[in-house]
Amino acid sequence: MTAKERFYSVYTEKITRDGADKLLDYLASPACDFFTAPASTRFHGSYEGGLCEHSLNVYDCLCDYLQRQRVEERYGLSCSPETAAIVALLHDVCKINCYKPSTRNVKDERGVWQKVPTYEYEDSLPYGHGEKSVYILSGFLRLTREEAFAIRFHMGFSGTEEVRLVSDAFEKFPLAFALHTADMEATLFMEGKKS
Repeated sequence: MTAKERFYSVYTEKITRDGADKLLDYLASPACDFFTAPASTRFHGSYEGGLCEHSLNVYDCLCDYLQRQRVEERYGLSCSPETAAIVALLHDVCKINCYKPSTRNVKDERGVWQKVPTYEYEDSLPYGHGEKSVYILSGFLRLTREEAFAIRFHMGFSGTEEVRLVSDAFEKFPLAFALHTADMEATLFMEGKKS
């Protein structure tokens, strides 16, 4: 099963909210590169289809995190399978149509400069990262407050956020911390460059 096929399978099985069908139509449309875009310019998932693969990896990591007994008992986090799928599969829709194919020079094993394919980032809607994803998704379906905060703060302390805002969001919305943890696990331990 390809990443795109698996994405469709999880999405259509788990996400049934009003507007979900229109969002999936958009993601698969010629106006959107969700299934072919990389996840980054040079680091995790920096290859064609990396964004879709990253979204699935985050979904798998989040589902594993949510199965831990103390997550519900001690952290008070319980979310539906639909919520888990929405926040994990769609947290990075802000990256749609932002990566343009390019090249850069690198030295090969003999020390000779070679042109290699890469991506450049060009954001025509510079609205931020998590907040841009929330904005795009809100045009198709209604997010719960917890879903919106999870997506908005999924970058955690790695951005330019005021530390207090991130900390408060994580404390008030444990799903935000869970999504951030899943995103970092997928990025740092499951993914990398494919050249």
